[in-house]
Amino acid sequence: MWNQIADRISQVTGEKFQVKERRSVSGGCINQGYALIGNGSTYFVKLNQASQVDMFEAEALGLKQMLSTHTIRVPVPICWGVIDRSSYLVMEWLEFGSPTTRAWEQMGRQLAAMHQAGGSAKFGWERNNTIGSTPQINTWTENWADFFAEHRIGYQLQLAKRRGGSLPDYFQVVEVVREHLADRTPKPSLVHGDLWSGNAAVTSAGEPVILDPATYYGDREVDIAMTELFGGFPAAFYRGYNEVFPLEEGYQQRKTLYNLYHILNHFNLFGGGYGSQANRMLQQILSGK
Repeated sequence: MWNQIADRISQVTGEKFQVKERRSVSGGCINQGYALIGNGSTYFVKLNQASQVDMFEAEALGLKQMLSTHTIRVPVPICWGVIDRSSYLVMEWLEFGSPTTRAWEQMGRQLAAMHQAGGSAKFGWERNNTIGSTPQINTWTENWADFFAEHRIGYQLQLAKRRGGSLPDYFQVVEVVREHLADRTPKPSLVHGDLWSGNAAVTSAGEPVILDPATYYGDREVDIAMTELFGGFPAAFYRGYNEVFPLEEGYQQRKTLYNLYHILNHFNLFGGGYGSQANRMLQQILSGK
């Protein structure tokens, strides 16, 4: 398999690549990750079951779309496909370093620039992709409230009910979410979609990078909300972001609603205490607080 991946890299790059060494590296909790080393070049390779090739293709297309905005660095996808029983995604290898205050400020400014880049008049994306390993529905929708209520919260609630979660009535929640966002009319922004601290880094040269996207066109606030979900980013990040694209009034209230999507998804992926956390957030939203 590794030689076949090397042949594919050679075809795409136009430079002969032969594997001299490979080592296991962190690929997250969903995929296996490897450094593929040879001929003075190193590549990062993700592996999963052959059935997951659509996930890798969607990730590659999302990275390409983010690259096309010329705003913030993301790993360049090289090639992807299926060999035997495995699917693979090859990306450029990036050496990471320790982030500085300046780098966090720059990341905030660059993310704001990506959010300002536009590219769509509707919410959604050209195909469905995944959030973690959960399907993410990206049906094109003209209204943000409809999109988020149905394709984000509504879909996750359906999955949670199947998992046995004791959650409020589906239709009640969807309508309340729709009502909460009825006056929210953002311009569609290209968003990362899964922007927690594990998907943000800085290269050894000090350049900000964002990784492992769940790309779509949505309200830019979904990215900022998620940066606050698991511990938050440094203050310098938010300072840089607001210098370029200040957050609007009401964000602090919408933040809980947007992060409910990720907590429901964590319940659907991992179970455990995420169910009670989702219920607390739902009760807060349903009570209008």
